Amino acid sequence: MGMLSGKKALIVGVASPRSIAWGIAEAMHAQGAELAFTYQNDKLRSRVESIAEKTNADLMVEMDVADDDHIHDAARAVNAHWQGLDIVVHAVGFAPKDQLEGEFVDAVTREGFRVAHDISAYSFAALAKAFRPQMTGRQGAFLTLSYLGAVRAMPSYNVMGLAKASLEASVRYLAHGLGPEGHRVNGISAGPIKTLAAAGIPKFRSMLDHVEQTAPMRRSVTTEEVGQAAAFLCSDWASGITGEIMHVDAGYNVVGMAGME
Repeated sequence: MGMLSGKKALIVGVASPRSIAWGIAEAMHAQGAELAFTYQNDKLRSRVESIAEKTNADLMVEMDVADDDHIHDAARAVNAHWQGLDIVVHAVGFAPKDQLEGEFVDAVTREGFRVAHDISAYSFAALAKAFRPQMTGRQGAFLTLSYLGAVRAMPSYNVMGLAKASLEASVRYLAHGLGPEGHRVNGISAGPIKTLAAAGIPKFRSMLDHVEQTAPMRRSVTTEEVGQAAAFLCSDWASGITGEIMHVDAGYNVVGMAGME
């Protein structure tokens, strides 16, 4: 019996076997959860099929979080399949490539700002609105993924940092609004991991090396470690935790004056 036995979880944002969402899906499956997945479009369907097969998931739903009709259609499909839902994992983030180059003030545009916040932050609230009815009476759990760039300036992270800050604020406001219904809302701020999304961040290898040299544990973290934390936060073992951003980063977030001797 795993800590998620009997739970039904929807994973939104699996992009590749190297993604954090993949690590979360594997950890939740190992802890007994029944899983369903979304995929953005036909081009990405095959990637999601691999993890669906590996975790014995028999439901995959097309959903582009930038489209409200897609979200509502996905909610109807999940409800028709399960008639109830316990967990929603939001592992979605995007900003146009040109927004992640150079200094923030030089790179940011109105459209880039809008897109980053729409896809990376608003989509979490949109999922909560759409799937909330299916959690009635089930003490549901919503989980999203953030990064230290939400609270500290990071090279070239730029508008994504602002979008993640908005996302973390959404965690708190959603926790406040959904708490009376018994639902919990939390986020994980993971350390840098070599994922498909990270490949689009300039000088990512240098960032990873810096973390491994200065984090208290002198290493980076893995998708498996983030997955285990996610499984815990969405389980009844964390029944008193909501509105929190849990750092899973080998302790890097507590370090000041990094590199000083």
